[in-house]
Amino acid sequence: MLKQIVDVIAPFITELFNRSIQAGHFPTTFKEAFITPVVKMPGLDATSASSYRPISNMSVLSKLLERLVVRQLMEYLSSAALLPSFQSGFRQGHSIETAILRVLSDILHEVDRGNLAALVLLDPSAAFDTVDHSILLRRLQLTFGIDGIAHRWLHSYLS
Repeated sequence: MLKQIVDVIAPFITELFNRSIQAGHFPTTFKEAFITPVVKMPGLDATSASSYRPISNMSVLSKLLERLVVRQLMEYLSSAALLPSFQSGFRQGHSIETAILRVLSDILHEVDRGNLAALVLLDPSAAFDTVDHSILLRRLQLTFGIDGIAHRWLHSYLS
């Protein structure tokens, strides 16, 4: 439905998004979602709550604003060369597979050099699922220079 009236509502959505960003506040109503439980992996006990992960279906406007801010944030981090070269999460062309290949490559490189290499534990099943918000916000501020209104907006989004 939004696509059919985009010409009419685009200026209002733009104004809403700009005000959200300028105020450093993610609209509370945009945080409402329909939660759908999905089994994490086939074969898990369907009667156990721990076998499920929540999928949040948020409003279209919420997702649009989120994508806008992600695009701006990634452009800033890329243009300032602030993204770690080995970061795989949330980067185009990178995935858990590229992260695992990097670990395997490092191990094989050391073995080829005649060194001993051992992998004690590698569990990528939830590698990008859980992030402590306070640590993330502190790291964005101290390491990447995201401060002020942008930092407040991200805090508002995560809280």
